[in-house]
Amino acid sequence: MLIAQDQPPPPGIGNMLFPIVAIMALFYFLILRPQRGKEKAMRTMVENLKEKDRVVTIGGIHGVVTNVQRDQDMVTIRVDESSGAKIRLGSSAIARVVLDDEKKAK
Repeated sequence: MLIAQDQPPPPGIGNMLFPIVAIMALFYFLILRPQRGKEKAMRTMVENLKEKDRVVTIGGIHGVVTNVQRDQDMVTIRVDESSGAKIRLGSSAIARVVLDDEKKAK
C-alpha cells in the first residue's frame, strides 16, 4: 500500500507573477523613466536655441549659432571666427549648448 506524502504543489503562474512584475517595474524606473527625462530636456534645449548660443554638435564640432530655421529643423553654426566658415545642420545634431560657466572654466 502506498502512502501519500504531503508534497508542495508544482509552481504555477501565480508564484512567478510577482517577480516578473517587480522586474518590469525596476526596469521602468531605472531605465525608461530617466531616458524620457533626458529626451524631454534635449527637446527643450533645441526648441530654446537662439542666435549667438555656443553649441557642440554630436560630432564634437564647436560653433556659434548664426541662424535657426525652426520650420525646416535646420541650424546654421559658424565654426571658424577668422574665415567665417559656416555649417548647416539638422537641429537634432546639436548635442549641447555651452553655458558661460563652462566657457570660463576652460
